[in-house]
Amino acid sequence: MQHEISDRRRYLGRTMIWGSAIILLFLVLFQSLHQVGWLESGFTTWRPTLYAYLFWATCLCWAQVILYGEQGKRRLFILPAVLFVVSMVIFPLIFALGIAFSSWNLSSPDGRQFNGFDNVIQMWSDPFYWNALKNMVYYTFAIIIEYIVAFGLALLLNAQIKGRKFFRVAFLMPLMLSPVAVSWMLGKSMLEARFGPISRLARELGWDNPSFFGSPEMARSMIMMMDAWTFIPLMMIMILAGLQAIPKELHEAADVDGATPWKKFWEITFPLMLPVSVTAILIRIIFKLKLADIIINVTSGGPGGATDSVTSFIFREYRDRSNVGYGTFLAIFYLVIIVIVMTILIKVSDRWMKPRH
Repeated sequence: MQHEISDRRRYLGRTMIWGSAIILLFLVLFQSLHQVGWLESGFTTWRPTLYAYLFWATCLCWAQVILYGEQGKRRLFILPAVLFVVSMVIFPLIFALGIAFSSWNLSSPDGRQFNGFDNVIQMWSDPFYWNALKNMVYYTFAIIIEYIVAFGLALLLNAQIKGRKFFRVAFLMPLMLSPVAVSWMLGKSMLEARFGPISRLARELGWDNPSFFGSPEMARSMIMMMDAWTFIPLMMIMILAGLQAIPKELHEAADVDGATPWKKFWEITFPLMLPVSVTAILIRIIFKLKLADIIINVTSGGPGGATDSVTSFIFREYRDRSNVGYGTFLAIFYLVIIVIVMTILIKVSDRWMKPRH
């Protein structure tokens, strides 16, 4: 209990926490000033800071037992996991913020140089980045069509049809493939303009020069179709699980009342499926916002950036231009947009799903 802890133990525990914290903050500040060039002396790496963090984490855990006794021991079941998350998430994010406001081109001999808000100015005047953001709006709105298709397939697989188990496994096959495999199998093989089987069939049907990735609209549509083919099964299986959880007595009662299949769908099935549907759509949006593999492998963002997603554009900023500083700033800006958008969507969906009295 707290009253059983002596003043000497309290003093020792607090001294351990604050003493190790001061050492850690001093090393962080010292190394940061050295990295931005305001101090000539400093460590060549952040390794001493890592050791200081490990020392502070050890002191913090040990001090919990000294200060709180048995209650502190119970805290040790959670505290190390929290400290690990901080070291694996928070620290890299802070380090990325430092890179985001610097000029760091891997092909330059000058190394990383602090450049203030130059990356912000460059982003506002970069039409290719804003084009990638606009493309993400198109890609995200395509989820509406994916949801309709997934719902229809789930209804079909929930019905009493022959070979239902076979079709469930068959429709899940695209989800078992990686987007890289899908992009090579469809985009680079079957849809290849000269030798692809689909292109040959298009020539046989009278299309003189079939090019599925030649025009911006066609290329963007094909990217949407390949991505949808990969992830529609994910939404389908979630909706199917929700359909199977609906009590059969509700539909039997509706049949007794003489309700048509369409009326049963709109007044029973669809309202009861709203929580599952919203969850499936939100999860699909999260996957869609990370769209990159198919674009990188099939079109590399072309033609003229028409198919670029934000993630694929940032990837090429790293790979092709070796511009680490600017690419990191674009990634952090995109992360802020994702956090804001997903927070708004979750709040809107929660408010929409609340029962109205």
